[in-house]
Amino acid sequence: MEPFFADFDLAQLSLYLFWAFFVGLVIYLQRENNREGFPLETESGEISSNQGMPSNPQESKIFKLPHGRGDAVVPDHDRDKRKLALEQNNVANGAPLLPTGDPMLDGVGAAAWADRRDLPELDGHGKPKLQPMKAVKGFEVSAGIDPRGMKVVSADNKVVGTVVDLWVDVPEQLVRYLEVELLDKKSCLVPIPLAKINRNSVDVNSLYGKHFPSVPKTKSGKQVTMLEEEKISAFIGGGNLYASYDRLSSPF
Repeated sequence: MEPFFADFDLAQLSLYLFWAFFVGLVIYLQRENNREGFPLETESGEISSNQGMPSNPQESKIFKLPHGRGDAVVPDHDRDKRKLALEQNNVANGAPLLPTGDPMLDGVGAAAWADRRDLPELDGHGKPKLQPMKAVKGFEVSAGIDPRGMKVVSADNKVVGTVVDLWVDVPEQLVRYLEVELLDKKSCLVPIPLAKINRNSVDVNSLYGKHFPSVPKTKSGKQVTMLEEEKISAFIGGGNLYASYDRLSSPF
């Protein structure tokens, strides 16, 4: 009587099983990757009919966030439902979307911002990472020019306010924002990469004087949320393109 596996190649079976396992593993990992950034959308914000291969996972996973921040559910089907003030004025595929209003206030194009959580970013100990220097101990300007007390000058050479404090990333020990007291006595934050610190003044060339009252403000004078950071950086950075018509290659 012939043995059961007499004419069967066990090594070949092992190879086929490995291939099947490997293909399944690749598909599983790709579907897990699709939990973030999916479903894909068209340029107009609608759900794309072509989501690619393999299919996106429909079942949700719940992750416990540290420091009592609640849960994160992925995929998040409650996507950003903002109606953006953009329109496509050309029927050609890939034609750009042009702003229909004030792009800096509408948060579109170069001034776009992501809908992040309206909570401050925390360090490993559960404390806000970004804080004004006056609220933390042991911090001082050890190199370069200390801009506190300097006038802030816009792109049209108007004095719009005074630097009153520096906001630091405490664990990184790095200055992230300048706190500017405007002429109306209200304060706003200016990302330090968008400011040029001179000997006698601080230049913010992305904005004109008329724009500073509209810079998004923080709810608290002691901390800034991730959503507020998005809006502040988008508004001031977007001014490099949208602050005046002559900065655009085409009118909006």
